[in-house]
Amino acid sequence: MKYSKEIIIDLPREEVVKLFDSEENMYKWMEGLQSTEQLEGTPGQVGAKMKLSFKMGKREIDMVETITHRNLPEEFFGTYEAKGMWNEVRNHFKDEGDKTRWVLETEFKPDSFMLKLMMTLAPGMFKKQTYKNMQAFKRFVEGQK
Repeated sequence: MKYSKEIIIDLPREEVVKLFDSEENMYKWMEGLQSTEQLEGTPGQVGAKMKLSFKMGKREIDMVETITHRNLPEEFFGTYEAKGMWNEVRNHFKDEGDKTRWVLETEFKPDSFMLKLMMTLAPGMFKKQTYKNMQAFKRFVEGQK
């Protein structure tokens, strides 16, 4: 399943990207993030792998982020692998003067029957969660003004 979402952030791109490109800040906007662990490579650079551990309700989810493309302040791409799911995220940050347009393109590839079924029956759930995360980042960034 592929889709894209976008949101306007009321800060210049340089400030938005600086806040986005910080492991420490991830805890301030990523719901349920409990810990991060650098697995290989130089943090934040292409080829780096980092384990992200989340707690969502009673569920604990570990995923591995692999940075696949970094051309900041314009773009940042990565893959995210968790049990039963592979996800690619392409972040585009467009300069609009004193605002930033954040366009997020994503592709999910489930490898379990249950996740395939969920994606077929409730694709809106994935899109809603993506936009919810984008809104959380927007609130965090705009709160830095």
